[in-house]
Amino acid sequence: MMTTMEYHNPVLLKETVDGLDIKPDGIYVDVTFGGGGHSKEILSRLGEKGRLFAFDQDQDALKNSIDDDRFTLIHENFRYVKRFLRFHGVKQVDGILADFGVSSHQFDVAKRGFSTRFEADLDMRMNQENELSAFHVVNEYEEEKLKQVFLQYGELRAAPAMARLIVEFRKNEPIITSKQLKTVLRKFLPPRHENKVLAQIYQAIRIEVNQEIEVLKEFLMQTPEVLKVGGRLSFISYHSLEDRLVKRFIRNGMFEGEPERDVFGNYEVPLKKINGLIVPSKEEIKINNRARSAKLRIAEKL
Repeated sequence: MMTTMEYHNPVLLKETVDGLDIKPDGIYVDVTFGGGGHSKEILSRLGEKGRLFAFDQDQDALKNSIDDDRFTLIHENFRYVKRFLRFHGVKQVDGILADFGVSSHQFDVAKRGFSTRFEADLDMRMNQENELSAFHVVNEYEEEKLKQVFLQYGELRAAPAMARLIVEFRKNEPIITSKQLKTVLRKFLPPRHENKVLAQIYQAIRIEVNQEIEVLKEFLMQTPEVLKVGGRLSFISYHSLEDRLVKRFIRNGMFEGEPERDVFGNYEVPLKKINGLIVPSKEEIKINNRARSAKLRIAEKL
């Protein structure tokens, strides 16, 4: 049997849960349940009347459900947070925790196709019931769309040439496995930087497959409505695209532009940031290498 820690070693565990400033009788949401590490920590700080709802779209995560009367696990994407909390009779909560990274388990199960370390079919679906997979993106997207995916989500300078090469190759045969994809893009993978560039390529495809940016925006837009006044958000991001959206939303309540100001130059936003950016200690990174790019931001509803 797989333990929670094998499933996903929770990053910044204490700091993230501390950020929620837990009230023993409060209602909390962990929208990225995974191995349940953050959820267990929240439950340990709740009293008898406290409640915790968790979301996870990955079938594998359901095996980690916690046997506790105060706990409810919802098998859904967190883009539907408001809808499913209402379904359970909850309109507002005292805190929301999110750890936006791909879980260690998803990276470590070779057949899921998330990791650059394994030979696997191109998949990368966080919800295995979704139709769109990495295979579809690589084999069916038009060149221009493929270029945009690599450019926007992988921040790859060679995106146009990569897209062109993939489209040329697949005219003769489909690209089915991660090994084939690597072979096709070999000339863009210099030995010294191979892992870094591969990680960017995989990140780009994964974000597209799981619509991660759209999902994150939809979710963030709902949080001020779902939070009670004084309620807290505690969010961990792992790449600059996510972190930029979280940071802007906390600052402006929007993703682009600036909020409207009144005649005195003041503007209202739904949230205020609490403390500065929090990153893992050297000790934590030593124990859990995946923590190295984690950034924690905490905010409170005004």
